[in-house]
Amino acid sequence: MFLKTFGWSFAVTAAALIVAVLYGGPQALILCIILGILEVSLSFDNAVVNARILERMNPFWQKMFLSVGILIAVFGMRILFPLLIVGVTANLNPVEAITLAMEKGDPHTPGTYGYLLHEAHPQIAAFGGMFLLMLFLDFILADRDIKWIKFLEIPLAKLGRLEGASLIAGMAALAVAGAVSGEKQGIVLLAGLLGMITYFLVNGLGNLFDVDDDGDIDATDAALATHAGPSTTAQLAGKAAFMLFLYLEVIDASFSFDGVIGAFAITADPIIIALGLGFIGAMFVRSLTVFLVRQGTLDEFEYLDHGAHWAIGALAVILLITIVVPVNEVITGLIGVVFIGAAFIGSIQRNKKARIEARGESLQPANN
Repeated sequence: MFLKTFGWSFAVTAAALIVAVLYGGPQALILCIILGILEVSLSFDNAVVNARILERMNPFWQKMFLSVGILIAVFGMRILFPLLIVGVTANLNPVEAITLAMEKGDPHTPGTYGYLLHEAHPQIAAFGGMFLLMLFLDFILADRDIKWIKFLEIPLAKLGRLEGASLIAGMAALAVAGAVSGEKQGIVLLAGLLGMITYFLVNGLGNLFDVDDDGDIDATDAALATHAGPSTTAQLAGKAAFMLFLYLEVIDASFSFDGVIGAFAITADPIIIALGLGFIGAMFVRSLTVFLVRQGTLDEFEYLDHGAHWAIGALAVILLITIVVPVNEVITGLIGVVFIGAAFIGSIQRNKKARIEARGESLQPANN
Protein backbone atom coordinates (compact mmCIF):
# COMPACT_ATOMS: atom_id res chain seq x y z
CA MET A 1 0.00 0.00 0.00
CA PHE A 2 2.74 2.46 0.96
CA LEU A 3 4.82 1.98 -2.19
CA LYS A 4 1.72 1.92 -4.38
CA THR A 5 0.56 5.22 -2.93
CA PHE A 6 3.88 7.04 -2.68
CA GLY A 7 5.68 5.39 -5.61
CA TRP A 8 4.95 8.18 -8.07
CA SER A 9 6.01 10.79 -5.53
CA PHE A 10 9.39 9.13 -5.04
CA ALA A 11 9.85 8.79 -8.80
CA VAL A 12 8.92 12.42 -9.48
CA THR A 13 11.15 13.57 -6.62
CA ALA A 14 14.12 11.68 -8.04
CA ALA A 15 13.50 13.20 -11.49
CA ALA A 16 13.09 16.69 -10.03
CA LEU A 17 16.36 16.42 -8.07
CA ILE A 18 18.22 15.28 -11.18
CA VAL A 19 16.85 18.26 -13.12
CA ALA A 20 17.84 20.54 -10.23
CA VAL A 21 21.44 19.28 -10.32
CA LEU A 22 21.62 19.73 -14.09
CA TYR A 23 20.08 23.18 -13.82
CA GLY A 24 22.00 24.68 -10.92
CA GLY A 25 24.37 22.13 -9.45
CA PRO A 26 24.57 21.07 -5.77
CA GLN A 27 23.18 24.40 -4.54
CA ALA A 28 19.99 23.96 -6.55
CA LEU A 29 19.71 20.38 -5.28
CA ILE A 30 19.87 21.52 -1.65
CA LEU A 31 17.36 24.32 -2.25
CA CYS A 32 14.90 21.89 -3.88
CA ILE A 33 15.10 19.52 -0.92
CA ILE A 34 14.55 22.40 1.52
CA LEU A 35 11.55 23.68 -0.45
CA GLY A 36 10.05 20.19 -0.68
CA ILE A 37 10.31 19.74 3.09
CA LEU A 38 8.85 23.23 3.60
CA GLU A 39 5.85 22.46 1.43
CA VAL A 40 5.10 19.13 3.12
CA SER A 41 5.46 20.60 6.62
CA LEU A 42 3.10 23.44 5.74
CA SER A 43 0.56 21.12 4.16
CA PHE A 44 -0.21 18.42 6.75
CA ASP A 45 -3.50 20.14 7.51
CA ASN A 46 -4.12 20.54 3.79
CA ALA A 47 -3.79 16.79 3.26
CA VAL A 48 -6.26 16.01 6.05
CA VAL A 49 -8.88 18.44 4.74
CA ASN A 50 -8.35 17.27 1.15
CA ALA A 51 -8.74 13.65 2.23
CA ARG A 52 -12.01 14.32 4.05
CA ILE A 53 -13.44 15.92 0.90
CA LEU A 54 -11.84 13.47 -1.53
CA GLU A 55 -13.33 10.42 0.15
CA ARG A 56 -16.77 11.79 -0.72
CA MET A 57 -16.00 11.57 -4.45
CA ASN A 58 -16.35 8.54 -6.66
CA PRO A 59 -13.18 6.96 -8.15
CA PHE A 60 -13.42 9.00 -11.37
CA TRP A 61 -13.34 12.34 -9.57
CA GLN A 62 -10.65 11.13 -7.20
CA LYS A 63 -8.49 10.41 -10.25
CA MET A 64 -9.35 13.85 -11.64
CA PHE A 65 -8.06 15.46 -8.47
CA LEU A 66 -4.86 13.43 -8.63
CA SER A 67 -4.27 14.14 -12.33
CA VAL A 68 -5.84 17.44 -13.39
CA GLY A 69 -5.59 18.67 -9.81
CA ILE A 70 -1.84 18.11 -9.62
CA LEU A 71 -1.40 20.06 -12.86
CA ILE A 72 -3.29 22.96 -11.34
CA ALA A 73 -1.28 22.71 -8.12
CA VAL A 74 2.12 22.54 -9.85
CA PHE A 75 1.74 24.72 -12.93
CA GLY A 76 -1.15 26.90 -11.83
CA MET A 77 -0.18 27.83 -8.28
CA ARG A 78 3.59 27.31 -8.23
CA ILE A 79 4.44 28.73 -11.67
CA LEU A 80 1.61 30.73 -13.29
CA PHE A 81 0.23 32.33 -10.12
CA PRO A 82 3.48 34.12 -9.12
CA LEU A 83 3.96 35.23 -12.74
CA LEU A 84 0.41 36.57 -12.84
CA ILE A 85 0.84 38.47 -9.57
CA VAL A 86 4.12 40.02 -10.74
CA GLY A 87 2.65 40.85 -14.14
CA VAL A 88 -0.37 42.62 -12.66
CA THR A 89 1.65 44.39 -9.96
CA ALA A 90 4.33 45.69 -12.32
CA ASN A 91 2.03 46.10 -15.34
CA LEU A 92 4.02 43.60 -17.38
CA ASN A 93 2.85 41.35 -20.21
CA PRO A 94 3.36 37.57 -19.84
CA VAL A 95 6.60 37.52 -21.84
CA GLU A 96 8.10 40.37 -19.79
CA ALA A 97 7.01 38.67 -16.54
CA ILE A 98 8.70 35.41 -17.57
CA THR A 99 11.87 37.26 -18.65
CA LEU A 100 11.97 39.07 -15.31
CA ALA A 101 11.43 35.80 -13.45
CA MET A 102 14.39 34.17 -15.15
CA GLU A 103 16.70 36.99 -14.14
CA LYS A 104 18.44 35.87 -10.96
CA GLY A 105 18.30 39.18 -9.12
CA ASP A 106 18.34 39.83 -5.38
CA PRO A 107 14.71 39.64 -4.15
CA HIS A 108 15.46 42.64 -1.89
CA THR A 109 16.33 44.82 -4.89
CA PRO A 110 13.43 46.95 -6.21
CA GLY A 111 12.20 45.85 -9.62
CA THR A 112 13.26 42.21 -9.34
CA TYR A 113 10.81 39.32 -9.59
CA GLY A 114 11.12 38.35 -5.93
CA TYR A 115 10.77 41.95 -4.78
CA LEU A 116 7.60 42.54 -6.81
CA LEU A 117 6.02 39.34 -5.51
CA HIS A 118 6.93 40.32 -1.95
CA GLU A 119 5.30 43.72 -2.49
CA ALA A 120 2.09 41.92 -3.51
CA HIS A 121 2.09 39.87 -0.30
CA PRO A 122 -0.52 41.93 1.62
CA GLN A 123 -3.29 41.31 -0.90
CA ILE A 124 -2.30 37.65 -1.34
CA ALA A 125 -2.29 37.12 2.42
CA ALA A 126 -5.61 38.93 2.84
CA PHE A 127 -7.33 36.83 0.15
CA GLY A 128 -5.94 33.48 1.33
CA GLY A 129 -6.25 34.34 5.00
CA MET A 130 -9.93 35.30 4.78
CA PHE A 131 -10.80 32.28 2.63
CA LEU A 132 -9.18 29.89 5.12
CA LEU A 133 -10.60 31.77 8.11
CA MET A 134 -14.15 31.31 6.80
CA LEU A 135 -13.44 27.61 6.29
CA PHE A 136 -12.27 27.36 9.90
CA LEU A 137 -15.17 29.37 11.32
CA ASP A 138 -17.81 27.35 9.49
CA PHE A 139 -16.33 24.19 10.96
CA ILE A 140 -15.65 25.31 14.50
CA LEU A 141 -18.93 27.19 15.02
CA ALA A 142 -21.00 24.14 14.10
CA ASP A 143 -22.38 21.97 16.91
CA ARG A 144 -20.78 18.53 16.54
CA ASP A 145 -21.26 15.28 18.40
CA ILE A 146 -17.49 14.83 18.62
CA LYS A 147 -15.51 17.62 20.24
CA TRP A 148 -11.74 17.74 20.72
CA ILE A 149 -10.72 20.92 22.60
CA LYS A 150 -13.93 20.92 24.59
CA PHE A 151 -13.37 24.05 26.68
CA LEU A 152 -13.16 26.01 23.41
CA GLU A 153 -15.37 24.04 21.04
CA ILE A 154 -18.41 23.86 23.35
CA PRO A 155 -18.75 27.66 23.84
CA LEU A 156 -17.90 28.27 20.16
CA ALA A 157 -20.67 25.86 19.14
CA LYS A 158 -23.09 27.84 21.33
CA LEU A 159 -21.89 31.05 19.70
CA GLY A 160 -22.51 29.43 16.33
CA ARG A 161 -26.25 29.33 17.06
CA LEU A 162 -26.28 33.05 16.32
CA GLU A 163 -27.39 33.45 12.72
CA GLY A 164 -24.50 34.55 10.53
CA ALA A 165 -21.96 34.04 13.31
CA SER A 166 -19.15 32.99 10.96
CA LEU A 167 -19.81 35.96 8.65
CA ILE A 168 -19.82 38.40 11.57
CA ALA A 169 -16.57 36.98 12.95
CA GLY A 170 -14.98 37.02 9.50
CA MET A 171 -15.96 40.62 8.80
CA ALA A 172 -14.65 41.65 12.23
CA ALA A 173 -11.29 39.97 11.48
CA LEU A 174 -11.12 41.67 8.08
CA ALA A 175 -11.90 45.05 9.66
CA VAL A 176 -9.04 44.59 12.12
CA ALA A 177 -6.66 43.49 9.33
CA GLY A 178 -7.61 46.54 7.29
CA ALA A 179 -7.26 48.89 10.25
CA VAL A 180 -3.66 47.86 10.95
CA SER A 181 -2.50 47.58 7.32
CA GLY A 182 -1.70 51.30 6.94
CA GLU A 183 -1.34 52.55 3.38
CA LYS A 184 -2.30 49.12 2.04
CA GLN A 185 -5.71 49.31 3.73
CA GLY A 186 -7.76 49.63 0.55
CA ILE A 187 -6.18 46.72 -1.31
CA VAL A 188 -6.18 44.54 1.83
CA LEU A 189 -9.90 45.12 2.44
CA LEU A 190 -10.73 44.45 -1.23
CA ALA A 191 -8.60 41.28 -1.39
CA GLY A 192 -10.02 39.98 1.90
CA LEU A 193 -13.56 40.65 0.74
CA LEU A 194 -12.85 38.79 -2.51
CA GLY A 195 -11.50 35.88 -0.47
CA MET A 196 -14.75 35.73 1.51
CA ILE A 197 -16.86 36.03 -1.64
CA THR A 198 -14.89 33.22 -3.27
CA TYR A 199 -15.44 31.00 -0.25
CA PHE A 200 -19.18 31.59 -0.10
CA LEU A 201 -19.47 31.26 -3.88
CA VAL A 202 -17.73 27.90 -4.26
CA ASN A 203 -19.31 26.60 -1.05
CA GLY A 204 -22.79 27.74 -2.03
CA LEU A 205 -22.89 26.73 -5.69
CA GLY A 206 -23.76 23.20 -4.60
CA ASN A 207 -27.18 24.43 -3.53
CA LEU A 208 -28.06 24.88 -7.20
CA PHE A 209 -28.20 21.12 -7.72
CA ASP A 210 -30.81 18.62 -6.63
CA VAL A 211 -30.73 14.83 -6.52
CA ASP A 212 -31.05 13.66 -10.11
CA ASP A 213 -32.75 10.63 -11.57
CA ASP A 214 -29.52 8.65 -11.39
CA GLY A 215 -29.42 9.04 -7.66
CA ASP A 216 -26.63 11.60 -7.50
CA ILE A 217 -26.48 13.18 -4.10
CA ASP A 218 -27.60 16.78 -3.78
CA ALA A 219 -24.56 19.00 -3.87
CA THR A 220 -25.85 20.61 -0.71
CA ASP A 221 -24.70 17.38 0.92
CA ALA A 222 -21.39 17.94 -0.83
CA ALA A 223 -21.02 21.30 0.85
CA LEU A 224 -22.01 19.81 4.18
CA ALA A 225 -19.50 17.02 3.64
CA THR A 226 -16.70 19.55 3.67
CA HIS A 227 -17.68 20.42 7.21
CA ALA A 228 -19.35 17.34 8.61
CA GLY A 229 -17.07 14.67 7.21
CA PRO A 230 -18.11 11.39 5.60
CA SER A 231 -21.46 9.78 6.02
CA THR A 232 -23.03 6.52 5.10
CA THR A 233 -24.35 7.92 1.83
CA ALA A 234 -22.89 6.92 -1.51
CA GLN A 235 -19.88 8.69 -2.96
CA LEU A 236 -20.67 11.81 -4.96
CA ALA A 237 -20.82 11.76 -8.74
CA GLY A 238 -22.04 14.00 -11.54
CA LYS A 239 -22.75 17.67 -10.87
CA ALA A 240 -22.32 17.37 -7.13
CA ALA A 241 -18.88 15.82 -7.46
CA PHE A 242 -17.85 18.46 -10.00
CA MET A 243 -18.80 21.27 -7.61
CA LEU A 244 -16.97 19.52 -4.80
CA PHE A 245 -13.95 19.17 -7.10
CA LEU A 246 -13.97 22.94 -7.73
CA TYR A 247 -14.32 23.59 -4.00
CA LEU A 248 -11.39 21.28 -3.30
CA GLU A 249 -9.21 23.01 -5.90
CA VAL A 250 -9.89 26.45 -4.41
CA ILE A 251 -9.06 25.18 -0.92
CA ASP A 252 -5.90 23.54 -2.23
CA ALA A 253 -4.90 26.78 -3.96
CA SER A 254 -5.50 28.81 -0.80
CA PHE A 255 -3.19 26.51 1.14
CA SER A 256 -0.49 27.18 -1.45
CA PHE A 257 -0.21 30.90 -0.74
CA ASP A 258 1.98 30.60 2.34
CA GLY A 259 4.30 28.09 0.67
CA VAL A 260 4.75 30.19 -2.48
CA ILE A 261 5.44 33.36 -0.52
CA GLY A 262 7.69 31.55 1.96
CA ALA A 263 9.72 30.07 -0.87
CA PHE A 264 10.95 33.51 -1.88
CA ALA A 265 12.67 33.83 1.47
CA ILE A 266 14.84 30.92 0.30
CA THR A 267 15.21 31.56 -3.45
CA ALA A 268 13.65 33.73 -6.15
CA ASP A 269 14.44 31.28 -8.95
CA PRO A 270 11.08 30.15 -10.41
CA ILE A 271 12.54 26.91 -11.77
CA ILE A 272 13.83 25.80 -8.37
CA ILE A 273 10.58 26.88 -6.70
CA ALA A 274 8.55 24.88 -9.21
CA LEU A 275 10.75 21.80 -8.72
CA GLY A 276 10.80 22.00 -4.92
CA LEU A 277 7.28 23.18 -4.08
CA GLY A 278 5.47 21.66 -7.02
CA PHE A 279 7.08 18.50 -8.29
CA ILE A 280 8.32 17.39 -4.86
CA GLY A 281 6.13 19.00 -2.20
CA ALA A 282 2.78 19.02 -3.99
CA MET A 283 3.23 15.42 -5.17
CA PHE A 284 3.87 14.18 -1.65
CA VAL A 285 0.88 16.10 -0.32
CA ARG A 286 -1.27 14.42 -2.99
CA SER A 287 0.09 11.01 -2.05
CA LEU A 288 -0.49 11.67 1.64
CA THR A 289 -4.07 12.66 0.83
CA VAL A 290 -4.66 9.40 -1.06
CA PHE A 291 -3.03 7.41 1.73
CA LEU A 292 -5.39 8.92 4.32
CA VAL A 293 -8.40 8.09 2.14
CA ARG A 294 -7.41 4.51 1.32
CA GLN A 295 -6.39 3.68 4.87
CA GLY A 296 -9.56 5.15 6.37
CA THR A 297 -7.33 7.12 8.74
CA LEU A 298 -9.80 9.95 9.29
CA ASP A 299 -12.53 7.55 10.42
CA GLU A 300 -10.17 5.74 12.75
CA PHE A 301 -8.63 8.88 14.25
CA GLU A 302 -11.64 11.15 14.58
CA TYR A 303 -9.89 14.16 16.10
CA LEU A 304 -7.76 14.67 12.97
CA ASP A 305 -10.56 16.69 11.37
CA HIS A 306 -10.55 19.01 14.35
CA GLY A 307 -6.77 19.26 14.45
CA ALA A 308 -6.63 20.11 10.74
CA HIS A 309 -9.24 22.84 11.07
CA TRP A 310 -7.56 24.36 14.13
CA ALA A 311 -4.35 24.37 12.06
CA ILE A 312 -6.28 26.09 9.26
CA GLY A 313 -7.49 28.70 11.71
CA ALA A 314 -3.94 29.28 12.94
CA LEU A 315 -2.66 29.53 9.36
CA ALA A 316 -5.41 32.02 8.49
CA VAL A 317 -4.48 34.20 11.46
CA ILE A 318 -0.78 33.98 10.59
CA LEU A 319 -1.48 35.03 6.99
CA LEU A 320 -3.42 38.05 8.24
CA ILE A 321 -0.65 38.92 10.70
CA THR A 322 1.96 38.78 7.92
CA ILE A 323 0.18 41.67 6.23
CA VAL A 324 1.92 43.83 8.85
CA VAL A 325 4.60 41.69 10.53
CA PRO A 326 6.70 38.91 8.90
CA VAL A 327 6.32 35.47 10.46
CA ASN A 328 9.02 32.85 10.05
CA GLU A 329 7.98 29.91 7.83
CA VAL A 330 9.28 27.47 10.45
CA ILE A 331 6.64 28.73 12.89
CA THR A 332 3.93 28.41 10.26
CA GLY A 333 4.93 24.85 9.43
CA LEU A 334 5.34 23.74 13.04
CA ILE A 335 1.90 25.01 14.07
CA GLY A 336 0.23 22.71 11.56
CA VAL A 337 2.38 19.76 12.61
CA VAL A 338 1.68 20.41 16.31
CA PHE A 339 -2.09 20.55 15.85
CA ILE A 340 -2.18 17.43 13.66
CA GLY A 341 0.16 15.57 16.01
CA ALA A 342 -1.85 16.52 19.09
CA ALA A 343 -5.08 15.49 17.39
CA PHE A 344 -3.55 12.16 16.39
CA ILE A 345 -2.39 11.44 19.95
CA GLY A 346 -5.77 12.52 21.30
CA SER A 347 -7.51 10.17 18.86
CA ILE A 348 -5.36 7.24 20.00
CA GLN A 349 -6.23 7.96 23.63
CA ARG A 350 -9.92 8.28 22.75
CA ASN A 351 -9.90 4.96 20.90
CA LYS A 352 -8.08 3.26 23.77
CA LYS A 353 -10.62 4.57 26.28
CA ALA A 354 -13.49 3.43 24.05
CA ARG A 355 -12.01 -0.10 23.79
CA ILE A 356 -11.61 -0.31 27.58
CA GLU A 357 -15.20 0.81 28.12
CA ALA A 358 -16.48 -1.66 25.51
CA ARG A 359 -14.50 -4.48 27.12
CA GLY A 360 -15.95 -3.60 30.50
CA GLU A 361 -19.49 -3.60 29.17
CA SER A 362 -18.99 -6.98 27.51
CA LEU A 363 -17.72 -8.48 30.75
CA GLN A 364 -20.41 -6.99 32.95
CA PRO A 365 -23.19 -9.54 32.18
CA ALA A 366 -20.82 -12.41 32.95
CA ASN A 367 -20.10 -10.92 36.36
CA ASN A 368 -23.78 -10.79 37.14
